[in-house]
Amino acid sequence: MKIFDIPGFPNPLRIRIVLAEKGLGSQIEFIKIDLPAAEHKQPAFLAINPLGTVPVLQLDDGTNISECTAITEYLDNLDGNPILTGKTPKEKAIIHMMQKRAESELADPVGFYFHHATPGLGAALQPYKSPEWEGRFDWGNRQRDKAVAGMHYFDQVLRSQPYIAGEQFSMADITVLAGLVFAGFASIAIPEECTALLAWQTKVQQRPSVKSPA
Repeated sequence: MKIFDIPGFPNPLRIRIVLAEKGLGSQIEFIKIDLPAAEHKQPAFLAINPLGTVPVLQLDDGTNISECTAITEYLDNLDGNPILTGKTPKEKAIIHMMQKRAESELADPVGFYFHHATPGLGAALQPYKSPEWEGRFDWGNRQRDKAVAGMHYFDQVLRSQPYIAGEQFSMADITVLAGLVFAGFASIAIPEECTALLAWQTKVQQRPSVKSPA
């Protein structure tokens, strides 16, 4: 199998943590996409993923799978023993619910803020992400506020359970962690009153898969 990604970026990080959790890193050939050259927006890569986003998992039969949730589902179920996406219908539903919230309330707003209200990826690449339009910066800053509100939400969640989706570490935790990494890069700090979220972050950062992703 192959994975097309850009090391260090939030979504590729999510999949590299998944690979480490599942012990699959040795089965993957990583293909680094040249971000400064905007390789992800060139015809050769768009033939692999028409949306021009990474990561993409390419199976040995040539099938291409994009979107972190879909890639995680595939990798987690390869051995018939899912540990990140749930075993029972109830577990699967709750994990998917919290995974969606992790994206919509934290990870995505951080990305929107970064690409619309800051210099983002720089002048050469930014047109791919955020063309100029009236109100762009105000909208981006509102997304920053939404991300901070998301931090408060997950802090409340973690005051009554050890992990984002319940008693076990899951892909929902991976997405929140990646969102917080991106937030730190974008200079959005976790509010100091979010003590449960800060404690959870410290805890999950000690996992071998987080300390040494694939």
